[in-house]
This record gives sequence, structure tokens and C-alpha cells, in this order.
Amino acid sequence: MNSYKLLTSGPLTTTQTVKEEMLFDRCTWDDEYKSITQKIRSQLLDLTGAEASQYTAVLMQGSGTFAVESVMTSAISDKDKVLIVSNGAYGERIIQMAEYIGLQYAAYRTGYDVHPKEEELRTILNEDQRITHIAMVHCETTTGILNPLDMISGLSREYGKTLIIDAMSSFGGIEIDVAGLGIDYLISSANKCIQGVPGFGFVIANIERLAACQGIARSLSLDLYDQWRGMDKDGKWRYTSPTHVVAAFSKALDELMEEGGVSARFERYRNNNRLLRERMARIGIRAYIAKPVQSPIITTFVFPSDRFSFEQFYAYIKDRGYVIYPGKLTEVDTFRIGNIGEIYEQDIVRLCEIIEEYMGVMAQ
Repeated sequence: MNSYKLLTSGPLTTTQTVKEEMLFDRCTWDDEYKSITQKIRSQLLDLTGAEASQYTAVLMQGSGTFAVESVMTSAISDKDKVLIVSNGAYGERIIQMAEYIGLQYAAYRTGYDVHPKEEELRTILNEDQRITHIAMVHCETTTGILNPLDMISGLSREYGKTLIIDAMSSFGGIEIDVAGLGIDYLISSANKCIQGVPGFGFVIANIERLAACQGIARSLSLDLYDQWRGMDKDGKWRYTSPTHVVAAFSKALDELMEEGGVSARFERYRNNNRLLRERMARIGIRAYIAKPVQSPIITTFVFPSDRFSFEQFYAYIKDRGYVIYPGKLTEVDTFRIGNIGEIYEQDIVRLCEIIEEYMGVMAQ
């Protein structure tokens, strides 16, 4: 098997020690395994700085999308209406969920490279008194744009709305004061900035809000309320859990703390991103997102010319030890390079050397 590093937004390159945790088979009913689940829930809450009397962490089987849909189907009743803020493919996915579930919703869309505008959101909230919830993606990995969490949380508090934040690609890599911002549901996944492997997502939920959700869910397996009550009772998942993934995630959380916590990981990711953008600009490849709104998670780059072949570019880089992402835009030809996972400055330097070599070969 060829070995390479993933320069993506997740799944991502993990440490050898995280991988090794998956070599053991564990029983879902065993008290030792259930204690791992409770340890994870406690550690996740610690990362937010929230009090256990106000917030709880609920783990949900499946990809990150499963966790987002568990909130959408469990926390928004037929009488409620959600304002969905979208400037990328993952905001659009939440809109698609709302349509599948049959929720009442309003969609606010902006260009993929710009922030939502506060005055336009105020107009919507003032004109539509039926809106009870606001949902937004924090880091849109469609482009790498980092959306304004302070602004949206301020509006949510001012207008008295329940706030749902998809922090799939930011939680664990960017500090988020969940309680201070008044976030009611924050959603992320095992295989992102905490650097575990795919298999489950999780929700940091305001207990008062979550307790009011009994009986709302339109899905048995995605019922967030019932999952919470079961985990609170004895630490057991309602249905078969991804035991190997859970153990790996527990180790990944420990390694996050050993690195120095979220602030230290953020600095590493930010340095990766800064170096990447600088070196790529020197090569002649420009970033799609402006620096002030760029996240340290993943960066989108515009094709350098009409003759550029992403397939050839991708293969050239992969053959030399790295894997990148295709673009996810509809109007501009782009590709993406992730900054997260077990990736360090030397990896970014080596990647840029490979890209420089490729551009030189193609120019001949």
C-alpha cells in the first residue's frame, strides 16, 4: 500500500498512536468501553469551557452530516421556522435537509467568497416574526471561508432565537466560547480538528433547549433527545456504536491536550495556512478567499491557467506523497489544500516544492 499524507479537511492524516487504538476489539456493553464514552463527553465539554449544569455532549453514529441532521430533525418542531444562512455547499446541504424533513425555513444566501451581511439578516428577522431558529456553517470548507460567529450569535441573542452552528471543520482547531456566544447546538465530527477517524459526530447542546425536544424527532436513529437520555443514564449508545473509532477519538483528544489544547493547535494550523498562501502566491497561484475571511482549515486556489489539468496535477502530487482536494465551486475552477491533521511546516514546504516542480515541468 502506498503511503501518503492527506491535505484535506477530513478525513485527515492521523498519528500512529491514534491508529493503534483501533487494533483492539471492544464490547459496547462493557463498563470500560462505556467509561470511554463518558470520558469523551466530559472532555468535549471541557473544550468549550461550558458548565456541565448548562451544556451536555451527545455522540451520534455516522458522518458529520448525520449529526447535523439529528439536530435539524430533533430540535426544530413543525411549528418552528429556521433561518438558514448559506454561502457554500454545506449551507446548501442544511437547506436540503430542511426540505427532506419538511421544516419551515427561510434561506439567506450570499456569494461563496463573502460574509453574510448583518443588515440584511436584521431585515429578515424584523420582517418574519415566525423565525425561531438560526442555522449557519462556521467554516465553509467549500472555499475555506470563516463565517462571522460573533455577529450571528449577537443577532441570535438580540432576537431571542435558538442558534445552531455547524462547526464541523472548526471545532478543536479554533477556540469557540459556546456558552459565551449563546450557541444552543454546536455540531462537529470525529475526523476533523480533533484528528480522529471517521465514524461519528457529536453535538454540544444547551441542556434546557435539548430537554424541550422530547418527541420532536422524525427519525428513530437520529433522535438526539433519546440519544442524550440513554448516554446520560449509563454511558451506552442506543444502537451499535463504532467502537474502534470511539477508542481512537479518545486517544486523539488526549493528544490534543498534550499538544497544548485548542490554542496550540490553532497556531500550528494558522502557520500552515500562512506559509501555504505565501508560497503559492510566489509560485503564481492565487487564493480564492481574501485573507481577512480565510480560515486556517482549508484554502481554495484558482486554476493558474486555462490549460491547467487538475487530474494531472493531482496525480503528480500524490505520486510524491500528498493528496489534495478538488474544488467544490460551481462558477470558478479551483482546487483545495487542507491545513489540518498531522501536518506540519515541513509538509507545507515540501508540498510547495512539489507544486513548483510541477509548474516548471508544465511550462516547458
